[in-house]
Amino acid sequence: MSLLRIDASILGPASAGSELADLVVDTWTAEHPQEQVVTRHLGTDPLPAQAWADAVSAGYAPEDQRTDAQKAAVALAAELRAELTDASQVVLASPFYNFGVSQHLKTWIDLVIASGDPGDRLLEGKKVVLLVTRGGSYGTGTPREGWDHMTDYLRRILVDVWGADLTVVEREFTLVGVNPALDQFKDLGAELKENAQTAAREAGKALAAAH
Repeated sequence: MSLLRIDASILGPASAGSELADLVVDTWTAEHPQEQVVTRHLGTDPLPAQAWADAVSAGYAPEDQRTDAQKAAVALAAELRAELTDASQVVLASPFYNFGVSQHLKTWIDLVIASGDPGDRLLEGKKVVLLVTRGGSYGTGTPREGWDHMTDYLRRILVDVWGADLTVVEREFTLVGVNPALDQFKDLGAELKENAQTAAREAGKALAAAH
């Protein structure tokens, strides 16, 4: 039994999402110190951008006629799929970039899908914690309400396509204290950070209890 942790931030350990993922995983590990945690950091160790196209095109070529790039892409896609399906639970930290999903995470999703039937229920019934971090605020009544094109997309993939039992932990205003234009939201930003950290710990406890 193992926990798969996936990070997608380009900021490495300094990212808000990685901080929340640390809380989830540390809480889980405290209850299961002997269990394996498999990690893949898509932001600091990105997948080749061309790999998805090569994996898809390989499907139209006889195996003995595939290029080296196609063979490598097919092997990579199979590796990613195996990591996902072999895990008993998953923690996914997804930053919000340019109003949508990180290119690094999208490449990972595309490769996993390319490795088999697109309709395969790869996470059927498995508990998944999705950690969403956004620099600003995009909720109801805000100037950019409806501009978040990431969170619902990931729900579609994780739940509707792959069948996960999903918990979403969200933190907004992560750029408070970084972007001076958001200084007026200092107190709210601190409150949202604390709430997200509490929710991350609770999600870790729930994962541990269900393991």
